[in-house]
Order: sequence, then C-alpha cells, then structure tokens
Amino acid sequence: MSARAFLPQVVDRQIIMHLLEVASRAPSGTNTQPWKVYVLQGPSRDALVSKVCTVHDAIRANPELGAQYQEEYPYYPDKWVSPYIERRRENGWGLYGLLGIGKGDKDKMYAQHQRNYRFFDAPVGLMFTIDRVLERGSLLDYGMFLQSIMVAARAQGLQTCPQAAWNMFAKIILPHIGAGDGEMLVCGMALGYADESALVNTFYTSRVSARDFTTWVK
Repeated sequence: MSARAFLPQVVDRQIIMHLLEVASRAPSGTNTQPWKVYVLQGPSRDALVSKVCTVHDAIRANPELGAQYQEEYPYYPDKWVSPYIERRRENGWGLYGLLGIGKGDKDKMYAQHQRNYRFFDAPVGLMFTIDRVLERGSLLDYGMFLQSIMVAARAQGLQTCPQAAWNMFAKIILPHIGAGDGEMLVCGMALGYADESALVNTFYTSRVSARDFTTWVK
C-alpha cells in the first residue's frame, strides 16, 4: 500500500542503507544498474518541501506559471481510455471520499494534493534519478529497484509512498539535491513509520483478478 500519513519518528541511517543494499540486487538489463538515489532528512528535506510548496502555491494563484514546471518524461498518457480511466477515477474518488472531500471541495483537494510535497510528513524523502542517455528499458529496471526498496521497508516495519507528483518540479529538485546535468528525475518516495491511527492509511486500492489479465496460450 501507499502510506499517506507518517509519524515524525526518526529512521536510522543504517536501516536506510540496508534497504538500498537489498534493492541494489534488483535485476537490470546487462547489469546496467541505472539507479541513483538522493536521501533527504532534516534541514535538506524541510528546505525542499518549503521551496516546492511555495511554487505550488504560486501556480495555484497564477496557473500560467505552471508552464515553467513540466515533467521531463510523460508518466501518464495524454489521452485516457477504458479501462484505465475508470481505475484512475475509482482510485481518486475512493481516496477523496474516504477523507470526506467532495467534487466541489477545491480547497480540500488542493491541500490533500500538496501533502505529496510534504512527503506526507515522512521524515525521509528519497529522490531517484537516471542518466538521460539511458532509454525506456532502464525505467523498467528502475521499477523493480523501487519496489525492492518498498518491500524491504515493510520487513523493517516501515512504510513508503512512491510519488510521481514531484516530477513536474524537477527544475527545483535536481539543483537542490546536487544532481548532475545529465540526470533526469524519475520520481520521489516518502519513507518512514506509518501513522496507523490516520484514516487515510486505511485506504487500500482494488486489484483486478489475475484471471482477468492472464491469457493461457495454446
């Protein structure tokens, strides 16, 4: 699951390194290992949150500013088709419905969306980059690396939330973390101990049965 509320409890640096060491065994084409990880805690985390939330607020006040902040690669399709659009809507309205956010509650929607840019209060923020010279196959490898971190985190009593929401603010994030000119932001991730008392952490998404997406070839 993706946790969306975390406790302020500090995550030990050795635990974070353990997660990354475990994930480093994820497979990659010809063992290219395309991942680069930046860990933000304390002042570095808080400063990035402040920078991005300030710009996010500015864009809300003046939507034309949004043109200055674009994802470097398209995470979602330009045109949504069935069944993906229905699943997307079910996910969005399921979460908002749980939180009591109606379709007309623009302020509440905005505040919940901005929780992304606060790492949902997680004390650890992870940023993942990749060299731009690499191609889509390496992004496939990257997905296995990311899930390896997430599964390893559960073994340590931690939760995560992978976040593509950060991608539009790459021009702020990459200089902040000291990434090189040839690096592209893949996504961010919140990491920490989940607040089990938070209503939002009772939200679990549905899944299509394996029977529905599997074809046995004769």
